[in-house]
Amino acid sequence: MAATPPPGAGFPNKNRVAILAELDKGKTEYLLLQNQSSTNNPGASIALSRPNVNKDFRDHAEQQHIAAQQKAALQHAHAHSSGYFITQDSAFGNLILPVIPRLEAE
Repeated sequence: MAATPPPGAGFPNKNRVAILAELDKGKTEYLLLQNQSSTNNPGASIALSRPNVNKDFRDHAEQQHIAAQQKAALQHAHAHSSGYFITQDSAFGNLILPVIPRLEAE
């Protein structure tokens, strides 16, 4: 059986250079169009910074939702278990963690 050639072995170096040059040309044209758009319409630059505001709002809403879930899980655990629990982020996505009480040494 013949060994399979490494990925990209079928493309000569000239083809790679041509593809990269075409991509670079398209990127330059796109940036020029974006620049013209923001010059002709000053409000366009505001719209570009808006996703950060939406992301911050979404992150804050998600944190509040998780906090509400933690509170509900903690209340449920305390009502239905004799153990102790705390709210803490865990690497495994647990909303609450059981706590083993320390026993006094005799």
